[in-house]
Amino acid sequence: MRLLAASKLFRSLGRCSFTGFFPGVVCVVLLVQVQLRGAEWNGESLPAYDQLFQRTNGWIGADGNFAVTLTNGLTLWLFSDTFFGDIRAGHRERATMIHNSAAWQHGLDPASAHVEFFYGNSADGKPAPLLSPADGRGYFWLFDSVMASGKLFLFLAQIEPTGNQGAFGFRQIGTWLGEVSNPLSPPPQWQISQKQIPFERHGTNENSSFGSATLMVDGFAYVFGTHEIRGAGKKMILARAPAADLGRFAAWQFRAHDHWTTNAADMADLCSGMASEYSVSWLPAAQQYALICTANGLSEKIMLRTAPQPWGPWSAATVVYRCPEMMGDRKVFCYSAKAHSMLATAPDELIVTYAANSFSFSQLMTNTQLYWPRFVRVKLKSARAVKFQKHP
Repeated sequence: MRLLAASKLFRSLGRCSFTGFFPGVVCVVLLVQVQLRGAEWNGESLPAYDQLFQRTNGWIGADGNFAVTLTNGLTLWLFSDTFFGDIRAGHRERATMIHNSAAWQHGLDPASAHVEFFYGNSADGKPAPLLSPADGRGYFWLFDSVMASGKLFLFLAQIEPTGNQGAFGFRQIGTWLGEVSNPLSPPPQWQISQKQIPFERHGTNENSSFGSATLMVDGFAYVFGTHEIRGAGKKMILARAPAADLGRFAAWQFRAHDHWTTNAADMADLCSGMASEYSVSWLPAAQQYALICTANGLSEKIMLRTAPQPWGPWSAATVVYRCPEMMGDRKVFCYSAKAHSMLATAPDELIVTYAANSFSFSQLMTNTQLYWPRFVRVKLKSARAVKFQKHP
């Protein structure tokens, strides 16, 4: 088994990772919203949610931590590299790793909810990845997903080893769109088709990929991604398609600076300082979209930006939480921050997860505080409101 920390470092730094019509009348509605100026945010850990996912045998930790609502009260979690084994006396024992797994969270209140985990099985009965590439190359890390027209669409990052033995011995070679026709069946029973997304670039000096975040707005599925030129960090890119046509790549449109285009080459970089994994969600109390990500992909800082539209313009970044695991231990690193709107219990809050890992594989075995979904509540404390008009 390759060093897990190397895999995660690669993920953080290298792979990346909406007029109404009536007969004879056209009505254009101007919506008044609030743009945040000088907003204050409070971030606090949520131990009750942390504990909901922690186990002492079987599934004993993972990263990725994407979530989507399947039905009212049933949430699907998608994980990437996953440990199986036992925890004894504060140590992971007999731990093995598979590259992806999933879970159902039944209920939203961590005090009464329970979690059910899913994965594949090898011929000898051992845990195996839930999903594998149709072309047999490499393996999948599970990115975001979206329910559209009764189907579940999964964004599957295809990863393979480069042959190098160093920390960057992995690379992303593509992203597949998985289309599940029976999303309410247990994940091992999914009927799934896979199609490789044709709009990506994966090279030595430039990479672009989709599936970092998804969002449904006014009948469109918005698919966020990252564009990276070597040495310049990651930037946000964005595509969309009508919900009924998400699985038909000819229906995709791409965001340029001030319009939508069918030419993927005209996509604009919409926001800098991005990570491979992030979230864009509607924050009702602010009447704004909220972007959550780890600063530059690998940091103790969880950043928040707001915007009136899913494509921006995005505000300056604000630090809303500092991950304590990185304080005082240079071997530990944090990444993969994102919000999960289905978990929010108030219109002024975001429930966020992040991952804490180690450059030392032995530390992951001996420090069982690492490598679980870590939960944080980010709450809007105050803001000075400035009114502006927005076309829907």
